[in-house]
Amino acid sequence: MEEKLQRNFVLVHDACFGAWSWYKLQPLLEAAGHSVTVFDLSASGIDPKSLDELRTFPDYTLPLFKVMELIPPDEKVVLVGHGLGGMNLAFAMEKYPEKISVAVFSCGFHA
Repeated sequence: MEEKLQRNFVLVHDACFGAWSWYKLQPLLEAAGHSVTVFDLSASGIDPKSLDELRTFPDYTLPLFKVMELIPPDEKVVLVGHGLGGMNLAFAMEKYPEKISVAVFSCGFHA
């Protein structure tokens, strides 16, 4: 029997959304044997920061950077960004190229 390849997905939401926006996709990926990480970007969802605390786009992206820091050096993730989340992916790809196997831009805004 062929062994299934398990992946670690990191899902990044669109602007004006939160981790909750992945509520349909997350269980499907997990049922297929993958691990899934969802979180709220700064000042989104239940993140306690307010918009006036964010001065730069990297400030908004900080929760993704924290997730990427937790990825062990010998592992790579599949980054998925929806809408403006594509910009967050671009920042993470530049900062952590060794931790990313592929990035998926779903209707993604990118530079």
